[in-house]
Amino acid sequence: MKKFFIYFFSFIFICFLLPALLTKREIKTSTNLNGNNVTDLKQEENENTQVSYDYKKYSTIKLLHTKTGEVEEVGLDTYLCHVVSAEMPADYEIEALKAQAVVARTYTIYKIQNKKHDNADICDDSNCCQAWVSKETRLSRWEESQRESNWAKIEQCVNETKGKVITYEGKPINAFFHANSGGTTELPVNVWGGSSFPYLQVVETAGEEGYTQYRSEVILTREELLSKLKTKYNDIKINFEDDQDLKILDYTDSNRVKSVKFGNHELSGVETRTLLGLKSTNFEMIKEGDNIKFSVIGYGHGVGMSQTGADTMAKQGSNYEEIIKHFYVGVEIKEINEL
Repeated sequence: MKKFFIYFFSFIFICFLLPALLTKREIKTSTNLNGNNVTDLKQEENENTQVSYDYKKYSTIKLLHTKTGEVEEVGLDTYLCHVVSAEMPADYEIEALKAQAVVARTYTIYKIQNKKHDNADICDDSNCCQAWVSKETRLSRWEESQRESNWAKIEQCVNETKGKVITYEGKPINAFFHANSGGTTELPVNVWGGSSFPYLQVVETAGEEGYTQYRSEVILTREELLSKLKTKYNDIKINFEDDQDLKILDYTDSNRVKSVKFGNHELSGVETRTLLGLKSTNFEMIKEGDNIKFSVIGYGHGVGMSQTGADTMAKQGSNYEEIIKHFYVGVEIKEINEL
């Protein structure tokens, strides 16, 4: 009988209790593993959402910091995050920012292939190449509550367009861009002379009026106007009582000032803009008593993509490829490895 109970309890233990204990231990161990790896799983998930691209060439660039003369080697897309954050407001639409990322990447490759600097591919001066700002400086200029989300948005737009460049006849274009076209873009020949690029034509863009960059004015006294003009033309003389001495002579096809008469000198619209500090060459010149008012439409040289125009198109539902193909005529968007 004693052996019977021993066998009976052994049977119960083996069949029921032991599996239960083992199962409990196994579940506990599994739970602990999951708990210890929550961060790892999240990191893996984030890595899976990153867009990967194997740059066969142009993976890094040499960036000249003009203030220090230092040349820094940096990853192309890392560099572009700094460029896009410097060139376009972070509160613009995603598709507009994507267009800016592709435009900036294309402009960079064009500069690499058409070198301007002996020891670098491109510089951080917007007057020479394109703007660049450090992450620390950029973050400090945003509201604290928006810093991380803004930077993440910029990175997203660069990452989701990895490897994309704008080409014409298989080559990267000289992808000019500006802040606000005032409704119509400009031909490069009217800004810098020389020959025009076939992909940079006069195109219209609606909806730019609602941006602060659209309209501005500069009011100068007669003395201030003469002083600014004399920085280049010391012998200039203007009879302010004669309307023929202060007159816009002709316009470009995009309705920008082509030439203007200031007394005994005839200046181009581009030169007038530079000397007087106007935001574009699309201006009217109005005499108001002893003052001369320059009423200006648009902001920038007007060539290529208008940033506010891109944002307007994005708000209306256009994607970044449609935006790019609106402002650059006859182009294709290709992979950088196909160049």
